[in-house]
Amino acid sequence: MILRTRRLDLRELTDDDLPALRAILQDGDTMTAYEGAFDEQMVRSWLSRMRERYRDDGFGLWAVVLRESGQMIGQCGLTRQHILDEDVIEVGYLFDRAHWRRGYATEAAAGCRDHAFTALGADRVWAQVRDTNIASMNVAIRLGMTVRGRFIKHYRGVDMPHLAFAIDRPAE
Repeated sequence: MILRTRRLDLRELTDDDLPALRAILQDGDTMTAYEGAFDEQMVRSWLSRMRERYRDDGFGLWAVVLRESGQMIGQCGLTRQHILDEDVIEVGYLFDRAHWRRGYATEAAAGCRDHAFTALGADRVWAQVRDTNIASMNVAIRLGMTVRGRFIKHYRGVDMPHLAFAIDRPAE
C-alpha cells in the first residue's frame, strides 16, 4: 500500500490489474486526451513502464482501488516529466469512465500531491493537461493548482497543446 484516502487505496500495479487497465486504456472516450484507445501492446508497455518507474524512481502511476469493493477503478500517482524546460514531479490521473464524476480523481490526486510534498520533499507538483480536457483541468484546479504556462506535446503523430498547472509546497 502506497497511500490511503477516505475511500481509496493506492498501490503498485501488477499483472493482475491487466483486465482493469485494459478497460481504461482501451476505451476511446477515456483515452481522448491520448489520441484514442491503446492496443494490447501499448497496454502492456504502459504497465512495463510503470514498473520501471517504481524501480528507478520509487514512484509512478499506482492502481486506485475502491476500498468498499476492492475494485481497481483507475490509476493515479506521480511521475517524472519534462514540463516548460524543467524536470519535474507530476501528478497524473486516469480513471475508468464508469467511475467519473464521483470525486475519485480529485481525492486520489490530492493524496498523491500531499505524498509528493511530505514523502518526496517536492517543492512544487505539476499536472500537464491537454487543452481540450476540461475535466482534468477541473481536477487540477480543485487541487489548488494554477496555470504556469503552455506547451506542445508531440504524441502519436499529433501536436497536442497542453497547459502546465502547478502548486507550490504550502508554507509551514
